[in-house]
Amino acid sequence: MSPEERLAELGLTLPEVVVPLASYVPAVRSGDHVYTSGQIPMVDGKLAATGKVGAEVGADEARDLARICALNALAAVASVAGGLSNVVRIVKVVGFVASTPDFTGHPQVVNGASELLGEVFGEAGKHARSAVGVAVLPLDAPVEVELIAEVR
Repeated sequence: MSPEERLAELGLTLPEVVVPLASYVPAVRSGDHVYTSGQIPMVDGKLAATGKVGAEVGADEARDLARICALNALAAVASVAGGLSNVVRIVKVVGFVASTPDFTGHPQVVNGASELLGEVFGEAGKHARSAVGVAVLPLDAPVEVELIAEVR
């Protein structure tokens, strides 16, 4: 089954690539790798939620937002790789979680992104990862995800 078919089976479709907020591009291909810019949880051109995880945003909601970020990252990858079927594997994911100082569940939040990638790519979706807590993200987004994909 192709990644696109797996997305459809999950009831998901690739969104339009999120328009950059500043002077950068959503993704760059260099040789056999695609590097995405950080993707925030934009849905239909609007931020799905704002605030800090551990205060205005709960951990479960943040996990769902990380999933949206990963879907946006996949759209960026597909835009420069000729589609998701050209993805060989997901190499690395970096997740940023804007949180209160006492929140320590960053890995569980970023699992939302990692689990989506596993559902879409199976074994090829297993990746190295960092989950980092930060004070604030662009537009007061709770979560941001970037990834590196190997492509053919």
